Amino acid sequence: MASEPNGSCNKGFADSYMLLNPNDARFFDLLHVLYSRNLGNRKFVDSNAEGDYEGSFRHRWLIFVSVVLQKFLLLVAKPLSLFGSFMEFLINLVYLNGGFIMIVVNFLTGHLVVPDRNAPNYLSCIGNLDARVKLDAIKRDDCRYYVSLAMMASKASYENAAYLRALVKTQWKMEFVGFFDCWNDFQGKATTQVLILLDKHEERDTYVVAFRGTEPFDADAWCTDLDISWYGIPGVGKMHGGFMKALGLQKNVGWPKEIQRDENLPPLAYYVIRDILRKGLSENPNAKFIITGHSLGGALAILYPTIMFLHNEKLLIERLEGIYTFGQPRVGDGAYADFMRQKLRENSIRYCRFVYCNDIVPRLPYDDKDLLFKHFGVCLFFNRRYELRIMEEEPNKNYFSPWCVIPMAFNAVLELIRSFTIARKHGAHYREGWFLFGFRLFGLVLPGLSAHATQDYINSTLLGSIEKHFKAD
Repeated sequence: MASEPNGSCNKGFADSYMLLNPNDARFFDLLHVLYSRNLGNRKFVDSNAEGDYEGSFRHRWLIFVSVVLQKFLLLVAKPLSLFGSFMEFLINLVYLNGGFIMIVVNFLTGHLVVPDRNAPNYLSCIGNLDARVKLDAIKRDDCRYYVSLAMMASKASYENAAYLRALVKTQWKMEFVGFFDCWNDFQGKATTQVLILLDKHEERDTYVVAFRGTEPFDADAWCTDLDISWYGIPGVGKMHGGFMKALGLQKNVGWPKEIQRDENLPPLAYYVIRDILRKGLSENPNAKFIITGHSLGGALAILYPTIMFLHNEKLLIERLEGIYTFGQPRVGDGAYADFMRQKLRENSIRYCRFVYCNDIVPRLPYDDKDLLFKHFGVCLFFNRRYELRIMEEEPNKNYFSPWCVIPMAFNAVLELIRSFTIARKHGAHYREGWFLFGFRLFGLVLPGLSAHATQDYINSTLLGSIEKHFKAD
């Protein structure tokens, strides 16, 4: 989340940067941002980009909101985490014992099942929203197979290591390569999780790299999302600072091609993935790999090949078959978008960005004159009926348009009604539980929040007519 301005960047890595550190922001310092154009006098702002101190009022307002929200999240981080842990435990307690009444019965008879957070049968809040794990809805010879596998892996990455090992080996009949809890050098703790599996089939072996997204009760992850800091890399463009730190950016060093790291320390996400792929792909000339992620995980999924291109990892570039992101936020400016378009086109790498309906996350950070973030690549946009439109940018690209409030609220009501009808229309595989129904109630207040659920993205890959796009491609 927060950067450490002094010495956080060197000339060999970035030629410009604008960094926000909420820990250094005091009340009056924050208020000064709203009426003083000179951001350079603020203790919590560090920048070496010419002219970036002179921001418009709207730009300074966005900085103010970003820092205030981050400070609030830091303040409530522990109670938020405890509340989330309690909710997860309670939901698993109910599920494992067969309902509230059976909890009482099992307790009285001495057969109460107490959930173990590290057990293969323990589900996260994301997993409880959508407990589907089977892949048999899409056959291997279907052109949608790897897109569906990518989304299922993205959803699965929210779970614990024991659950993932059992799921990959027992349910999916694939090779479990590893689940890694990766270090964030700026937050001083492990904040990034990534799942790697190997799908073996006849002459085609495919590694799947799935980054975990933002967990509902993880304040650190939300702070990463809300941070509008950026780094400018020569020849590439400006990139989201929080996402780069989560991927493995190092203090005072940046992105060296090779590193020396104590094996007893948690790994850095980019480097541990790279080393595993280097070894696996060099030993298997028929193997390729895809990268995927939902939410924050989608941002890391598209940033990963950026560093790969910077390091000119020829083997990995040649074997990267596709990048599939779901509900991904914006990660860089227009120059970065142009750089990635060119590199992906030159190397024939497919990049598809899935956006469901009113999902708020793909519409952040803003794409306007006051901020610099841009989307790029093919956008596969799905409406409430999972009908596909191929677009360059999703409708209502910055979300907070006053003209869209009533349509979004009306759509949220229809999504709520759909919870009761979708199984009748499409089959039991699409049945929604009461926990998800409760989450959809939030959509009546903030439609874009409930639209970010993994349920709708899985449904989009299964019910949307995406085969037309992939066959044409």
